[in-house]
Order: sequence, then C-alpha cells, then structure tokens
Amino acid sequence: MILDAIKQANIEAIKTKDQTARALYSVLLNKIKLEEINKRQAGAELSDGDVAAILQKASKELCEERDNYIKAANPQMAEQIAKQISLIEQYLPKMLSKEEIKNIILSLPDKSIPVVMKHFKQNYQGACDMRLVGEVLKEI
Repeated sequence: MILDAIKQANIEAIKTKDQTARALYSVLLNKIKLEEINKRQAGAELSDGDVAAILQKASKELCEERDNYIKAANPQMAEQIAKQISLIEQYLPKMLSKEEIKNIILSLPDKSIPVVMKHFKQNYQGACDMRLVGEVLKEI
C-alpha cells in the first residue's frame, strides 16, 4: 500500500535528518489522515486510489509553487521544491497513455460517457487523467 511506503520513508527521513523530505512526508501524511477521517465518517475505507489522488494534487501544487519561486528568482527554494516533487513521483502509479485509455474504452460493451467515466473512476483512479479520458472518448 502506498500509505505504508510513505510512512516508512518518513521514518527514514527522520533517521537521516533530511528536513526537506521530512517536511514533505509530514504534510502528505496529514492530508492522507484527513481524507481517511472523511472517508470513515462517510462509511468508506481509504484506498490506494484515494492516496494517489492526494499525491497527484500535492504534486500539482508543488509544481505551481516551484514555478512561482523560479519567477521570483529564488533558485534555491525552487530546487528544494523540485526535490519534493521527485519524492512524490516515486509513489505515484504509472499513468495510462492515450493509446491504453483508447483500448480500454474500446473493450467496454457500453461506450456512453457516464458509463466510461464511472468505469475509469472506479478502476483506474489515480492512474489516469480523467480529462484525457474525456478527450479520447470524444475522439471515438
């Protein structure tokens, strides 16, 4: 499970006194814990797909933050943020390519938009960009 790997990496960061990694893992673990609490209140379990979605969102936020540091001419902070982004990417699942998404859609018996989107959300959450799924579906 992705969560267990992040917890182990957090422990390693504490042992090696890596402040950049430690700060990142603390934030990620807090976000994951909040999502876990919200899921539990709704009567559901936290899945790897949920964790992957949290990691993707955090990665996107860090990319924006890195770009802002670059614009502000602060290369040291931009480099630190880039290191955090690379740490997150280690835990993200391999994203489906446009061709893979197309093949999955073609293998479905019902190719209507709601059915396809529901299928990808349930089975490939965190492993595909839903916007790309929509684009590929419109091309078919």
